[in-house]
Amino acid sequence: MSNGNTLTEFLLLGFSDVWELKILHFVEFLVIYMAALMRNFLIFMAIAFDHHLHTPMYFFLMNLSLLDLGSISVTVPKSMANSLMNNRSISYAGCVAQVFFLLFFFGVDFSLLTIMAYDRYVAICQTLHYDTMMNSRACVQMAAGAWISGILYSVLHTGNTFTLTFCGGNMVDQFFCEIPHLLNLACSNSYLNEIGVLAFSVCLVLGCFIFITVSYVQIFKSVLRIPSEQGRHKAFSICLPHLTVVSLFVCTGIFAYLKPTSNSPSPLYLMATVLYSVFTPIMNPIIYSMRNKEIKAALRRLSGCR
Repeated sequence: MSNGNTLTEFLLLGFSDVWELKILHFVEFLVIYMAALMRNFLIFMAIAFDHHLHTPMYFFLMNLSLLDLGSISVTVPKSMANSLMNNRSISYAGCVAQVFFLLFFFGVDFSLLTIMAYDRYVAICQTLHYDTMMNSRACVQMAAGAWISGILYSVLHTGNTFTLTFCGGNMVDQFFCEIPHLLNLACSNSYLNEIGVLAFSVCLVLGCFIFITVSYVQIFKSVLRIPSEQGRHKAFSICLPHLTVVSLFVCTGIFAYLKPTSNSPSPLYLMATVLYSVFTPIMNPIIYSMRNKEIKAALRRLSGCR
């Protein structure tokens, strides 16, 4: 395969060549996938149908549940199907779609996490102006901005990646199409273009991360000045789930994308990739609902249980 014009498919990494282990991988991913779908769908339904949760914080959380449903559906079903059918191939168009939608969902996800940090900053540090600054119109505009920025980010990356000429074979050393591994297959004369886009993305992500960090520094300063212990506990309970999700998403994503790729990925690298692409969507609803009495109460009302 000398160039990208003759490339019709890519070969993805299999978790094992042993049939029994392939079945085990299929079952494990099926359980994880169904659990992620059920938990995110329940949170979405609870927020959508319970008027007690029609607030900015839960509006953004509902958007986050939609993103988690989409992101895990991009990679896991194809990996499960390949294991079950003893097949490693993905079509060229399928690979393009995977890259586009994965970058889209992750781009919107990180934008939304940044907006949620701002929401918490306003709620705790600008309490008297919260209703004015975070009214319904402003929330819809910020959410729409996050979704549109995700589309632009994904189009930029996907278009730039697949205009490259692939002359290094068609073996992708990952269980889904991931840009760092696709770059390993690209010819060096077009490689610098994508490096420039990646550098731009790193700066963008770093800017969002600095904004989140500064927001939480201000939040913690304000929380420590709250005189009552109950008030401090309530403020921390609002912020800690979001901070945990941001840390999990950023740390695993940075490790997966900034670690130099190789022809024989280490188990640690594969574990980090599974963490940010598979376990993050299933952990988000657990983290947000575990200490949230309002969501628990809404789920009980939704199911008709007292």
